[in-house]
Amino acid sequence: MDDTSRTAPPSPAVAALARERLAGLATPAGALGRVGEVGAWLAAVQGEVPPRPLDDVRLVVLAGDHGVARHGVSAYPAAVTEAMVRTIVAGRAGVSALAAAHGVTVSVLDVAVDADLSDLPAHVTAHKLRRGSGAIHLEDALTRAECDDALALGSALARDHVADGAQLLMTGDLGIGNTTPAAALVAALLGVSADEVTGRGTGIDDEGWTRKRDVVAAALARVGDRAADPAEALAALGSADLAVTAGFQAEASRLGVPVLLDGVVSVACALVAEALAPGASAWWVAGHRSTEPAQSLALASLGLEPLLDLGMRLGEGSGAVAALPVLRSGVAVMRDVALLSEVLPS
Repeated sequence: MDDTSRTAPPSPAVAALARERLAGLATPAGALGRVGEVGAWLAAVQGEVPPRPLDDVRLVVLAGDHGVARHGVSAYPAAVTEAMVRTIVAGRAGVSALAAAHGVTVSVLDVAVDADLSDLPAHVTAHKLRRGSGAIHLEDALTRAECDDALALGSALARDHVADGAQLLMTGDLGIGNTTPAAALVAALLGVSADEVTGRGTGIDDEGWTRKRDVVAAALARVGDRAADPAEALAALGSADLAVTAGFQAEASRLGVPVLLDGVVSVACALVAEALAPGASAWWVAGHRSTEPAQSLALASLGLEPLLDLGMRLGEGSGAVAALPVLRSGVAVMRDVALLSEVLPS
């Protein structure tokens, strides 16, 4: 990989100043743990010591249906996707409650829901790419041209939010069956088996897990060596909503805006985004550890340790939103804790 194609990292000089301030706080060395570490990281990605308060945090929930949902990989029918888009628009979803509690602006976009949502506000459906994505064990999820369009849409959405003043970005996923393509992408990019990446998603039983595992294995066998190319893997094994997410994450990093990652879908897309834009992961922090094994494998590959481990598997960006107070705590200690040099007698 040509070094000139890498995503520029946060300023090493500012990162060093942030670590110096953290070490100089009037607290025992290391006593602030991950809270102190994430505060120093935020200073580095903001290019400012101490970091600014996180006043403008935005979550973009990307909704889409998946052909595999018709093949017994989920505990719920595909119709739930449409219903949950409407619930988020109404402000009544799980992530809606968390976002309201933590001051996060939420937008939900129908990029590939297999339903007519034209009665919802125009901004919800303005970026629709197609109705559903292909069943990945039988066909490609997208054509390569559709995948490129989805990546470009994700980039454009990130640019719009950054231009509008967003300080911290998150993506949320919404789509029955979406942990199946996420698991397949992680398996393809890391070269591991379907058994290692397949989780229980919405809570499937043993028979459902076996069907899901077999779908992932069949998809990997169908695609073969094409999966070595991250964009080809995304088109063959992903979906429209996952491709938009990867484009969004990569572009946010290129623009120097931090991203708080969510669960397995978010992190699977991050794995693709890192392959497409090497170095992008320096701009990300992992919000929580989900119950999906593919997420843990992808996090380890990216070198990210999640802030929370609460057994969450809701999706929608909920785990990222739940982790936001940890980031704000990091900002607070970096800004407001006295330096040891200020409190010791001279």
